[in-house]
Amino acid sequence: MKQIQSNAPSIQCSANPVLEPMPGCPWADTMVLNPALVLDNDGHTIHMLFRATGPWPSKNLRGISDPYPIFLGYAVSTDGGESFEADFTRPALSPGLAYTREEMYIQNIYGEKVIHYANGCVEDPRFFYVEGQLYLTVACRLFPPGAYWLGDKRKDNLPDWVLQEDSPLGHLAMRNDTVTVLYQVDLNALKSREYEKAFAYVGPLTDGELTDNRDVFLFPRKFRIDGRSQYLMLHRPDNPSVFGADSHKPSIMLAAADSFKDFSTEKATHKLLLKSQFDWEEERVGASFPPMDLGNGEWLMSYHGKQYPGYGYTQSFAILEDVENDFPRIKHRVSERVLYAKQAWELPDKFPCPCIFTTGAVLLDDTLIMGYGAADQKIGIAKTRFSKLLDYIRCFDAQGNPTQTP
Repeated sequence: MKQIQSNAPSIQCSANPVLEPMPGCPWADTMVLNPALVLDNDGHTIHMLFRATGPWPSKNLRGISDPYPIFLGYAVSTDGGESFEADFTRPALSPGLAYTREEMYIQNIYGEKVIHYANGCVEDPRFFYVEGQLYLTVACRLFPPGAYWLGDKRKDNLPDWVLQEDSPLGHLAMRNDTVTVLYQVDLNALKSREYEKAFAYVGPLTDGELTDNRDVFLFPRKFRIDGRSQYLMLHRPDNPSVFGADSHKPSIMLAAADSFKDFSTEKATHKLLLKSQFDWEEERVGASFPPMDLGNGEWLMSYHGKQYPGYGYTQSFAILEDVENDFPRIKHRVSERVLYAKQAWELPDKFPCPCIFTTGAVLLDDTLIMGYGAADQKIGIAKTRFSKLLDYIRCFDAQGNPTQTP
């Protein structure tokens, strides 16, 4: 592994991709990226779900461009993330790919027949536990996009009934925006590659009629907020002002709700947590991999910023602290990029924008192992000493001002 030199703690990044597109695999021959990671109960095996796509000409409705439905594949590492064995025989989780309204339903864990928001694609997976149960969030669209690296191709393959003003699925389907969907995960079924038993549809966590919303996941326990115990979620709406936030750029928000179902309704309460402040995050910020409990009421939050064309997508960190009867708040925020594209294989090819994007991490002893997508096409692994990283983050105050020398 090659070392990245910076003022931050040393980060060892893969000298070559640990996973990349598989020629001849229809669902993964163009892009393989943005991995979710979870540690096995044995304490050393790492399970991965990765985002993948390839052209799907059989679902080309209008002859504009082939759709590129997005799937999740499964891979496993037994050597601390140095290498991964991927299963390219079939996807672990697939979109529904129905084009008629009557077929766009699925049964959720409550036994209800509901709209299948993961019909078009399942993007950017994140694993996390809540009260001991393993869950997965994915950013979903009702219909698959076209070749999205060539521009906005979300609407190239919408059926005629969606384009009508009285569409039964509303503006969400017409815009083909993102809704984040929650799944329960059976890890034993996943690692046994019994994929049909591994995922149970819970439902949407965001309301796509309000705004496109992604980079969504929950904290592992409930918090006491507004006088009652509630689930707590991080999310990144494109337009935070719809929740009353003082920001019109994609920003990181917190949401509290009594149940998973309530997050996509008016029953949830929202608070702005972090918005763009530094030059490398001028266009947007969003949380990256799920928060890690540091004890003593503190949480590690990884997040990404985007500024194009100079920086692209880069990664940094913050530490949150609990607040009695309220949402957590920022305690420390690093003002510098900690992880960014530098190696030749990480630099853009199809996309003009440099991109390092982490969506999963596990902790092995004092080593933080992070999975990342590079240039939206390949997967790498980054490692750093966890204690040194935390020491570095604590050198900054809540506004990102250095308070001591690292």
